[in-house]
Formats: sequence, C-alpha cells, structure tokens
Amino acid sequence: MAAPAVPGYSPGFKKPPAMLRLKRKRPRRSEPPAAAAPLPCGAAPRAPSAPARRNPFSSLDNAPRAAGTPQPRERARPPPAGGSPSAAPFWQLLEPAGEEKPARSAEPLGGAATPAPAEDLHVPVAVPEVPSSPRHEFPADWSIKTRLLFMSSQPFTWAEHLKAQEEAQGFAQHCRAKETNLPQSIQEPKLSTELRCAFQQSLVYWLHPSLPWLQLFPRIGADRRIAGKAVPWSQDEALQQVLMSDWSVSFTSLYNLLKARLCPYFYVCTYQFTVLFRAAGLAGSDVITAVISPTTRGLREAMRNEGIEFSLPLVEENRTSKQKNSEVNLETEVADSLEVGNSTEDGGEPAPSDDDDESFSWLEEMGVQDKVKKPDAISIKLRKEKHEVQMDHKPESLALVKGTNTFTLLNFLINCKSLVAVAGPQAGLPPTLLSPVAFRGGTMQTLKARSINAKARVHLAYEDIFSLEIVGPVMPHSLHSLTTLLKPAQKGTFSAVLYTHEPTAVFNTRLGNTDPALNKETVHKDLPTCGLHRKTLDQLSQCPTLGKSSIRFLEMKDYAYTWKS
Repeated sequence: MAAPAVPGYSPGFKKPPAMLRLKRKRPRRSEPPAAAAPLPCGAAPRAPSAPARRNPFSSLDNAPRAAGTPQPRERARPPPAGGSPSAAPFWQLLEPAGEEKPARSAEPLGGAATPAPAEDLHVPVAVPEVPSSPRHEFPADWSIKTRLLFMSSQPFTWAEHLKAQEEAQGFAQHCRAKETNLPQSIQEPKLSTELRCAFQQSLVYWLHPSLPWLQLFPRIGADRRIAGKAVPWSQDEALQQVLMSDWSVSFTSLYNLLKARLCPYFYVCTYQFTVLFRAAGLAGSDVITAVISPTTRGLREAMRNEGIEFSLPLVEENRTSKQKNSEVNLETEVADSLEVGNSTEDGGEPAPSDDDDESFSWLEEMGVQDKVKKPDAISIKLRKEKHEVQMDHKPESLALVKGTNTFTLLNFLINCKSLVAVAGPQAGLPPTLLSPVAFRGGTMQTLKARSINAKARVHLAYEDIFSLEIVGPVMPHSLHSLTTLLKPAQKGTFSAVLYTHEPTAVFNTRLGNTDPALNKETVHKDLPTCGLHRKTLDQLSQCPTLGKSSIRFLEMKDYAYTWKS
C-alpha cells in the first residue's frame, strides 16, 4: 500500500533531496497566502488516522514532513540583538560570532581536518588571558613579525597619502640616522609633518638579494609560494656562483659593520634555519652573539668539525632544572631515611661509559663472544645521542655562538654547501639578509602600510574602529619605533595584534651569564652610532625575558603598556 501523498515530499530515488536543490522553493501565485506561510508551532492539527509508514528508500533529509514544518534550507539567519538582519554590518555576515565557531569546526567537512600549510608559521597562537602588569615600556621581542594590526578609537589619517616631500624626508632621516623626538601628545596628527616623516622613516629596512617578483621572506616553508615563479638560476650553475659570490660580499659587509658597532643586528634567513647576529652590548651580552634556530644534529656536528664552540641554552637549562629537582628529591629521601639516602647516593649515579664497555663481558665468560653480533661504535653513539636527535627542528635545538667563534661561523656559512637548496623551487637561491641599516649590496625596502576604517556594534549602537595594518618583515627596531610614534599620535590609547614568524620566536631566550651594568655602559658609549634611536637601543640592550615565546598582543592605556605572550 502506497503512503499517502504529503506536500513537499518526494522519494529520494526519484528526485534529489531538497538540501541539494540550487533554487529555493517559492510558493506559487495561485496558492493562497495562508498555505505559503508556515503555521505557528503547535497550530498544525494532527491527522486523525494512524501515522503513515515511512518509505525505507527515503533519506532523513528527504523524509516526509508535516505541512507546517519548515524546510531546513528555508531557515532564516537569526537577526542580531536589537535589530533586523539587514541592520547587521557586512563583515558580521561573513564571519560568524565567536561562540558559533566551535560548533562549525566540529562539522565533518572535508576541509575541516586539513592541516595548515607550512607557510602559515606566522599565525598567532592562543595567548593567555592574564596580561602583564602595566609598564611604561614593553620587553624587547627579537622575533620577526610578518604582520602588525594596530587598532584605536582615534583615526590613522596621519599615516595616509604621504606627500612626496615627506616621503623623501623620511628616507633622508633614515640614511642620516636622525632621531625624532615628539611631544607626549599631538593635537592634529594629520597636520604634523614631523610625525609623518618619522613614520616613513620607521618603515625602512634593507634586503639582499632583491628580486622584485619573489617574496624573499619568510624562507622556511616558502616552496609553495615560490613555485611557478621564474627562477632562471635553478639550472644554471654559473649564475648560481655569481649570486653566491655577491651574497658572500654582502654577508661579510654586514658582519664588518656589526663588529665595528655600526650595525646593531641582522638576520640570515635560509630555507632550513634562521641566524640572528647581534652586536656587543645588546641582549645583555658584552660580546658579539649569534643564535641559530632550528638546528639539526648534522648541522651541529658540522659546526663542531669546523671548530665552532657553541652551546644549547635551552637544553642546559632543562638539564639544570632536572638536577635541581633530583637534588631536592635526594635531600627528601635522606631526611626520611639515612640508610635509604646512602644507598641512593651510592647507586643513583651509574656510569654509562663503564656499562657500554663492560656490558658484553659476560659473553666472553660464556665463550660465545664470537657467535653473538655486537653493536658497533656508531650504534652505541646514536643510542647515547638519542635525546639530541629528538630535539631536531624544535625550539630546544637553539644554538648560541659567542665572541670570536662568530667569525668562524661566518666562514662556515659562506662555505656551507647545504646553506642553499639543491632541488625544489628555492634551488640555487641564496639566503635572505635583513638589516636595519644600509650595507654593501643591500636594497632599500619599505614595509607596506594601509589604514582601514570599520564600524562595530557596541551596546545596540555603532562605533567607529580605526586600524592600521603593517605587512612585511617587521624587525625589533621597527616595532619599537612604530609604537613610539603611535603613543603621541593616538593619545596614549591603542592595541596591536602581532603575527610572529614562529621559527624566530625562540630568539627571545636568555643568553645565560650577563652583566647589566657593563652592558648599559657599553651601549651608551659605542652603539649610538649604529643608526637606531636611543630609546630603541635601551630596549634592545635589556636581557631577553620572553623565553621561547613572543609578544602576541600589545595594548596601551593611559600611556602604559600591557602585553600577552
């Protein structure tokens, strides 16, 4: 017996489900208005007869529904609080509210489980909800930012449409290392030529090599972005040698400027790791330092073979903390039982070398030492260095080079064949050099800035939200210079979201033994000629305090900073 006809129902084996229809079903003109409008909840009368048997060939989405039940595809979007759907701004319709995102991410869609690509290393991670205490200065952040988004209730019109004279003046101030001291508050920022020139000055950085059709930062995970672009050197060895020769000259020029305290720091960005060279007096060190991250066992072994002395600060810090914990546990055991403590002290520190040398002596006693295959020296060495191999490509693999060993590292990097990729989109492309000051072979570049105006609903009303976006390799001095300018221009109130290039976040690790008093004296004596503002130098000279993390959110209220890392 066939099931009685129900309006709006068609078996799934005859017609596709209603959810797959491209056109929305509309009521016919011949139908009365009451039939087109859905009845209120509970108003539809129930059929007096027994319920019809469900068609076993129909799907749940195509199951028969009562006449008063609306189709799921006809559900309207709920209007915003206090208004109609048309009153909601366009950006709210594109991006749902925060409380709806977890539910949407839980849907079993095909793209929901797709992992993020490798170039999304600059995406900020979740930050703790407890900010720092308000201070007049935020700590130095040695990571490279790929994007800054400043937001304020005051407009950023002063950063728009710079005149040709203001732009030229900003470039001249940068090349001459001229310091600009602004008042605490500027009444008309748009009319302040001094502010606009200083803004242009803070956007300048220097790059090598300069290939306008390629984005040369970041380099780690950039294969997908560079793929398909013109790379004539990939199959031309002669051209590769010319590029590497020119790059070596620029690299040596930067190191000489650093050694002469005319360059505060610079970055070497390869397709596998990043190196940060810092001048003496910065980051709490009175000698030149270089930090490399991430590293591998092969790279560290090659550095040892070249006679480069380096340390692993995070590994040593972890080892020290474990020793302290073991000492505390040992003291607790001694306090509980002296006999147990003595036995622990005698047998708790085994000698792995003796075990490795004598672990097979029992085979000789049994006379089967020739029949059993012993592990070779390489296998024993790999077993000992298992923990070292496990930290490859991780922040814990950070390597620190100090003093004269940095010059040996310079020669090692110039002659290292694995510094440049031999296959793939980045094959034959020299590493990227980033510097805050000019150097031989460097090209002047500027960060891209644009202002955005939007409206946001606050307490059933709309308020203007102004934002300033900075895109590009934002180095530590640029971040401090920009915040110094925004302080008087935005009347001491603004916030910023910082997007970090994740492999460089570990550069905020403390370098170990430092002397703040000697460091401050060295900075004020020699480094003022390096081209940075005195306040920026004071910030960068402090010992790093962020550890393996970086600043993700920065806020200023009443001329005081708070941040989250």
